[in-house]
Amino acid sequence: MVKIDFKKELKEYYSGKAGRVVVVDIPKFYFLMIDGKGYPETSQEYQDAMGTIYPISYTLKFMMKKKGKDYVVMPLEGLWWAEDMDVFTSEFMEQKEEWLWTSLVMQPDFITQELVDKAIIELQEKNKSLPSLSKLRFQAFEEGKCVQILHLGPFSEEGSTIELLHNYIEKIGGTFDGKKQKHHEIYLSDPRRTQPEKLKTLIRQPFI
Repeated sequence: MVKIDFKKELKEYYSGKAGRVVVVDIPKFYFLMIDGKGYPETSQEYQDAMGTIYPISYTLKFMMKKKGKDYVVMPLEGLWWAEDMDVFTSEFMEQKEEWLWTSLVMQPDFITQELVDKAIIELQEKNKSLPSLSKLRFQAFEEGKCVQILHLGPFSEEGSTIELLHNYIEKIGGTFDGKKQKHHEIYLSDPRRTQPEKLKTLIRQPFI
């Protein structure tokens, strides 16, 4: 059985180079999504989201493997914004508890709501805790025109990379407001197993 790696199948959307901004047009994909608030390292709400979205994603993978379709679970992604966008500037970084986010994991196009429901039932029958189940949704998301770039290194040092994106949007005459067109990060490395200086994060910004 061939294991599909959708990061490679969709290389245009799930790869990049450090220091190089590219324009991409992101089509509609389907995701498991959970909304929340707070700084990931200290937010129980964020940990609960991880404890829900990952078990369901992996259960779907193993369900499909039994049906003859094996694939690599896609990386975690995050949309980030705030009611007051000033909390993302260095001056207000202490207000991390005000960060708003959507955690999401892209699903193959053969995954349906019915399969998601079956995966949830399977986990519940095994008495698996899914603390954010009431917030989970399976939904299409079409981002459209974006710029993206690969950031190498700690999350805390993303500022200069993000500035490259924003400057490029301005250079080509685009605009964004940070709420409708949310800051988007795709975590290509597992921070639990990767040294901070070797972390790979694809940073994306939709614009109009």
